Amino acid sequence: MSPTKQRATGLQGRADLHIHTMASDGTAGVAQVLARAEELRLDVIAITDHDRIDAAKAAQAMAIKNKLRVQVIVGEEISTLQGHVLGLFLKERVRPLRSLRRTIAEIHEQGGIAIPAHPLFPHPLCAQAGALRAVANDRDPACRPDALETFNPTIFGTFPRARVQRLAKELGLPGVGSSDAHVLEAIGRVYTTFPGRSAAALRRAILAGTVKPGAGEDHALLESPAIFARQMLRNLIGLGQDLRGVTRPIWTFGGERHGRDLGYPHSHKRPVKHK
Repeated sequence: MSPTKQRATGLQGRADLHIHTMASDGTAGVAQVLARAEELRLDVIAITDHDRIDAAKAAQAMAIKNKLRVQVIVGEEISTLQGHVLGLFLKERVRPLRSLRRTIAEIHEQGGIAIPAHPLFPHPLCAQAGALRAVANDRDPACRPDALETFNPTIFGTFPRARVQRLAKELGLPGVGSSDAHVLEAIGRVYTTFPGRSAAALRRAILAGTVKPGAGEDHALLESPAIFARQMLRNLIGLGQDLRGVTRPIWTFGGERHGRDLGYPHSHKRPVKHK
């Protein structure tokens, strides 16, 4: 169906653009995330682990191989010197700990979409207004973000939400909603609506400014500590695997040492970091 016909018929897709797996600080494996997205009948999801894309690539391949309804975007939540930014539609990993401006430019060099995540919360992981105004008004269009995450249900997104929405309007940037899910139950709690049902249609909609945050709900105040506790348990289990020698450093060539199971086929044979 053409984009024009989609708009005429009012066909609206739902996308969750910010989901973590066990490859970073999430508590669910890739297969579990895909099953949950199918259960919720989401049209598009983005796997955005911190500073790595191996699980996202695996999720995309699994969705295609198994002919799932949901389409998967390869994404990454990149740690910049001015805060986190979501890189979507990536082909290669974007290196962390560079300036926000340079990171956005590198995302665009791949044909990707750049969206600062949970901005304005007073924390080093969150881009502040000055940095966002600087990149949004940069003379080089390649250094400008494509949207802002205006609805994030975590504590990082709840308190500054009204300010983020005003800033997005000031900068002329569309707003998106995403769950920032670290547990299965949070997936799809907040999402983005767009004309169409495919990842390609979503990309067009972000660039055209026709996306909107969908209906959603914030994490309950007491839910965040519970999620944190589950993350810590997952990390302790992973640490135990590391101490037993099942983690393979990226400099290991051959041998029987393997990385931990991240919930996709042969993930135990992948390095834990730097992919």
